[in-house]
Amino acid sequence: MAAEYDAWFDEEDGELIFDSEVKAFQQVLASLPEPWLEVGVGSGRFAQALGIETGIDPSAKLLEIAKQRGIKVLPGKGEELPFTGGSFGTVFLIVTLCFLDRPVIALREARRILRPDGKLVLGVVLLESPWGRFYQMKKEEGHRFYSHATIYSYREVESLLADSGFKLETVTSTLFQKPGEVKETEDPKDGLSADAGFTVVVAGRS
Repeated sequence: MAAEYDAWFDEEDGELIFDSEVKAFQQVLASLPEPWLEVGVGSGRFAQALGIETGIDPSAKLLEIAKQRGIKVLPGKGEELPFTGGSFGTVFLIVTLCFLDRPVIALREARRILRPDGKLVLGVVLLESPWGRFYQMKKEEGHRFYSHATIYSYREVESLLADSGFKLETVTSTLFQKPGEVKETEDPKDGLSADAGFTVVVAGRS
C-alpha cells in the first residue's frame, strides 16, 4: 500500500492538510538542534518539506520513495534504533506514535540517541479532536490504515512522554477545519486546542 499511501498527499484536501501541518512544524524548527532524524519517515514527504536529513522506517517500499526525495534512509524500527547514544539533536515522530506497538520503548530509544540538549518532536492527531474522533471511527470500521492505529488523548501523550524520560516544552495546534470541510491551508496557533486536528509537541529530556 506504499504507493496508495503516498498518493493521498497529492489529493486536493490531502495537499491542504499536509501544507497546514508543515506550517505548524515550521513554527518550531529554528529552536531545534541538529542533526535531525525522523523515525517512521514513510515516503519522506515531511522529511523533504522540513529539511530532515535522515529517516528510518520498516517499510522497504516506502524507503525507496523517501530515498528518491533525497532522504538518507535506513531500514529499522523505532523500538530498536541502529544508532549510538547521543547521535542526534532532534528526533521527529510524525504521525508515527499511533502506529507503534510499544510506544514507551520507542520513545526511550529516541531519548537514548538524543544529545543531552536534544529535542523530541511529535506530530499527533489527538483523540479529543474532531479528526481524532473521525479516525477512531475509521479504525472501528476496519479501515486499511487506521485499523492499526491507536489514537491517544493529550493526557495519554503526556503520560507516555513522562514514562519515557521526557518533559513537555511547547505545543502548537493546526487544522481547525473539520474532516470533509478542508478548503484552505491554515496558520498554526500556539498552545493546545481540543478543536485542532493536528498537534505538534516539542519535548526535552527530563
